[in-house]
Amino acid sequence: MANNLVIVESPAKAKTIKQYLGKSYNVIASMGHVRDLPKSQLGIDVDNGFEPKYITIRGKGDLLSKLKKDAKSAKKVFLATDPDREGEAISWHLAQLLDIDDKSACRITFNEITKNAVTTAIKQPRPIDIDLVNAQQARRILDRIVGYKISPILWRKVKKGLSAGRVQSVATRMIVDREREIENFNPEEFWTVGAVLKTDKGDSFTASLISKGGKKIKPSSQTEVSKIEGDLKGKSFIVTDVKKGEKKRNPAPPFTTSTLQQEASRKLNYTVKKTMVAAQKLYEGVSLAGHGTIGLITYMRTDSLRISTDALNDARTFISDKYGNTLLPDKPNVYKTKNSAQDAHEAIRPTYVSITPQEVKDQLPSDMYKTYKLIWERFVASQMKPAVYETATVDIQSGEYGFRESGSKLIFKGYMSVYVEGNDDGITEKDNILPPLKSGEELKLIDLKNEQHFTQPPQRYTEATLIKVMEEKGIGRPSTYAPTITTITARGYVGRDKKQLVPTELGSVVTDILVEHFPDIAGAEFTAEMEERLDKIESGNVDWVKIMEDFYGPFAENIKNADNAIGKVKIADEESDVVCEKCGRKMVYKMGRFGKFLACPGFPECRNAKPIVVETGVDCPKCGKKILEKKSKTGKVYFGCEDNPKCDFMSWDAPVKGEKCPECGGILVKKKGRRASVLCINPECGYKK
Repeated sequence: MANNLVIVESPAKAKTIKQYLGKSYNVIASMGHVRDLPKSQLGIDVDNGFEPKYITIRGKGDLLSKLKKDAKSAKKVFLATDPDREGEAISWHLAQLLDIDDKSACRITFNEITKNAVTTAIKQPRPIDIDLVNAQQARRILDRIVGYKISPILWRKVKKGLSAGRVQSVATRMIVDREREIENFNPEEFWTVGAVLKTDKGDSFTASLISKGGKKIKPSSQTEVSKIEGDLKGKSFIVTDVKKGEKKRNPAPPFTTSTLQQEASRKLNYTVKKTMVAAQKLYEGVSLAGHGTIGLITYMRTDSLRISTDALNDARTFISDKYGNTLLPDKPNVYKTKNSAQDAHEAIRPTYVSITPQEVKDQLPSDMYKTYKLIWERFVASQMKPAVYETATVDIQSGEYGFRESGSKLIFKGYMSVYVEGNDDGITEKDNILPPLKSGEELKLIDLKNEQHFTQPPQRYTEATLIKVMEEKGIGRPSTYAPTITTITARGYVGRDKKQLVPTELGSVVTDILVEHFPDIAGAEFTAEMEERLDKIESGNVDWVKIMEDFYGPFAENIKNADNAIGKVKIADEESDVVCEKCGRKMVYKMGRFGKFLACPGFPECRNAKPIVVETGVDCPKCGKKILEKKSKTGKVYFGCEDNPKCDFMSWDAPVKGEKCPECGGILVKKKGRRASVLCINPECGYKK
């Protein structure tokens, strides 16, 4: 019979840990937080040390009763929530509710859910770290005060239902500011000139114009280019210098939360939310043949690059056995973690490097497999030798004009045998091999090529690039990146154009109000400074109440002034081409809990509303009516008949407009994936192209 109780957050985590601890331990999930601030009121006594008023979360009453009963009968209670501020706070709340002395050895943590990590943690319980709890409490109270004080002003001045989160406001502002940079950008003309040159042996290559009279040159008009081409007529092209060498390209470090989110966006086209859901499941545990239930990766909310000695040794042994010593460096590769990182954590890595992606491919859902493969490959590659390129740079002179071309050739793949880091522009590095050249050699001019260009505006943020900049500026922490982006899109402040984040009119209006009347709240510097203060609370160097007092005085005064100064703002609804069938008005786009929908502007006289219809241009193969693009309750796009539920046709793959199957005449669909293909929807036909 179980005489020890272990409390974790999730059932999946409980199932995995239970397997490791055996019958003498009862493992129960708290299902996340059990207490929080009330939704109906501020819940903070700002006049008495910012004392929070915590209440049991609605729906947790029965669970809490069971936890109390089990805790009372247990010989020992271990609080095993996640190893971060949020997890520490959940444990503290549980201790308060279950009458556990938070100064007793009741808290256990582990960076990975493996048998060794869990059983070791059970032997090393510690008191709850109240500094970690205070850091989480300070963030929660700070965000509550900002949201509950500013949001009512937005309701009165703009529209009901708006809110102003602290980190979310800064993220929205970044997207708004970037959009205005793009709108106000004035492109500048410039030209490039390339000389197509040939050696005596018949090898040809193109060198780019870089200088005139020893000074850099960048032609800005066709007239300038024409003069250059005239000056070069009849001139000889002489090689003046050839430099050869080697260039090493080091592997990228193992993933942190932000780099995992960025790379999954680039390589897998995943949203940050999808990435973190997959990573959470991999961390909490999955059932694998031959292994039982096992956590496949270490804790996924981290900004540390540290790797444990055991994990490094395992990686080096694995690399030596599988790839040979040619890819193994003499010493482990060590990556420096930034000063603000929580170095008690490790980087994100596989718990067992010997469990390869290929081994788990058929046992995991696609999104979890792809996420695991990314993490595994990145970690293994991080402990390999650099890639080596043979490089060459040639300088060529023609009269007073200087040309240059560089080439490189991969001569040792190193870590690139396993993994190559993605980049935001999607450009893949390729070999550019120059012919053999020597100083003093004369080259024959085959052609002069010129091309007009215009400077480009900065690109809109994607989720990946926004997270990258947020991390660089110190805005938010690993646990906040995904919820920040999810929140600003759900509230209608930001929309998506493919992968790009685009501010809505509402987002722009709210940002302008915050920038004018609450410059600190909407400012990246203030938000980053506040994150540093929270870090100091965590390390025990600052009193959290003092931080709140310093913030609240000026903020409260600001609230009074802003409420009087902000005038009523009217945001016009975007009109659609859809006519309301009930009253004849043109319907407008509205934002609801589940995204955009169409509504009649005659509300409340006319209450007609309906989902936005996206036609595919393809007729239903079952009844002949239109096939529409739709969304499931979880937001996943699918394609179904407009006469649903009478007609049950549906497809997860997009119908191809204007084409029929050449074999059976049925409709064709485009199969999703990296290797997209078009095939017949009729499985008995089997046509594919």
